[in-house]
Amino acid sequence: MRFRVWLGREIGEQGADFRAGLRLTACLIVPLVLAQAVVGQIPIPAKPEATPAAVQSPPPDPLGRTTPRGTIAEFIHAVRREDFVSAARYMQLTDQQQPRTELLARDLTDLLDRYLTEPLTNISDLPTGSLSDALALDHERVGPLTISGRRFDVILVRVNRPEAGRIWLISSATLDQVPAMHEMIERTFLEKVMPESFFQNRVFGVALAKWIGWGASLGIPFLLLWLCSRLVAILLSKISDPERRTLAEYFNARVRWPGIFVLTLIIHSLLVFFAGFSIAFRTTYLRVVLVVLVVCTAWLMRRVFVLLLERTRITVRRRGQPGTASLILLIERLFNAIIVVVAIFLILTIAGVDTKTALAGVGIGGVALAFGAQKTVENVLGGIFLITDKALAVGDTCCISNRMGTVEDITLRSVRLRTLEQSLLSIPAGALSQSSIENFATQSKILIQTNLHLRYATTVQQLNSVLEGIGKLLAGNSKIEPTTARIRLIGFGERSINLELFAYVLTCDNLEFLRVRQNLLLEIGNVIESSGSGFAMPTQFIYLDRPLDQSNRKEQSKEADETDIRKAG
Repeated sequence: MRFRVWLGREIGEQGADFRAGLRLTACLIVPLVLAQAVVGQIPIPAKPEATPAAVQSPPPDPLGRTTPRGTIAEFIHAVRREDFVSAARYMQLTDQQQPRTELLARDLTDLLDRYLTEPLTNISDLPTGSLSDALALDHERVGPLTISGRRFDVILVRVNRPEAGRIWLISSATLDQVPAMHEMIERTFLEKVMPESFFQNRVFGVALAKWIGWGASLGIPFLLLWLCSRLVAILLSKISDPERRTLAEYFNARVRWPGIFVLTLIIHSLLVFFAGFSIAFRTTYLRVVLVVLVVCTAWLMRRVFVLLLERTRITVRRRGQPGTASLILLIERLFNAIIVVVAIFLILTIAGVDTKTALAGVGIGGVALAFGAQKTVENVLGGIFLITDKALAVGDTCCISNRMGTVEDITLRSVRLRTLEQSLLSIPAGALSQSSIENFATQSKILIQTNLHLRYATTVQQLNSVLEGIGKLLAGNSKIEPTTARIRLIGFGERSINLELFAYVLTCDNLEFLRVRQNLLLEIGNVIESSGSGFAMPTQFIYLDRPLDQSNRKEQSKEADETDIRKAG
């Protein structure tokens, strides 16, 4: 926490422009930091009671000297604000060195600013220091610094102080070498090419020469890369093949600006060291640059990957593989999601957020997803299995759940079907595993099967003429599959003589199938009419009750009366 406060103060000293950049970084990581706060709400098991030794341990050092990074960072901050009394508390001064405390502190800070190439975040932040540096356990190396071809190590020692416990201090042996090393300092590139007045004039507390170096390290690479992109565009326009030229120009137009930004930021981050900014400022500023670089790199990777997938999608469509094209679309969406997640975690790491906590939040989110979003997970998996099984593809005409239409899109959650009524039907991918799917796009031929009803006045000679004429029509039509086409007498019905027509039309286009079937049926009608026969007319039977006349009614009435008299007698 003290280190973050120091970074904020350093930004305030270097200028308002960089505070804006830090606020931009904060805006990017606030949502995931909030996730960290949610994880913190999880109940933590109570810790066992502290041992007597733990109770008696001294409190953490208020000056931040518990770790090597804290010692160096707070020492540089104290020198920046010219608080040499505080700076002396981070140095293991001998009696001979104490009168020269201010000079030693300034010279050591100057050496670190000029020659320490690694950021402060690379210094160990553990109380024990780095255990892999081949030094004693109570020693820690910062650097090395290469000054005029000579190596100089800044060594920290761990000492035990009654008022602060075990803390890290800049060793007295290192301080003994500081004056000699400072005399070997060479002039920087800016000091060689810039007038002395540019270093005396300051803007926002920073020398004007440094601002010029900062702008040049950003503007010159950008300008050179832009000119190179223009030269590449001119060379691509000279390609003789029109198709290859169009593809190359399109690719160049899509990746041009992302590539320029990425390369400019990489070159700028390398050159900003020569602008002469302090190590504290470089550490903070390079964090902002790295965040922007991560965003631009994700932008570039997405553009390149999408272009490659588009090229692959065009190739598979030319080969007649629409299912593979839909699978490529799914891969593109998954890749975009992965890029976003990786970029977010990289930004968190650069900002100093503990990504382990964020991963724990993702794990908790996964548990919540498993319990509260089962249908969503089912739909996502259903969409993946649907595309990998090649059951459907974009552009296929199919019948799903008794609804017929054309597939417009297949997402990770649903399938969008444009029905014959031109309405858009969204079907959850998970529901497709429980529904019947009839895909007409996989057809290589379409069936014609119908019954012809001839009237009973048709003679046997006419019937043979009809069968022979329709058979010739089927055999002579190039759109009809000859090996399976047939016309057969299948029976004598109650009202007609029944013939069955069975034939495959060699097309997968429904509109062409309708046209071929129409022409075939019209030709069959001509054959039947020319043979002298005709189609059976619908027959209706009407049953009527016959009314009784008057004489029959009288006779029946007389017989009924005689019967009643007999029964009475």
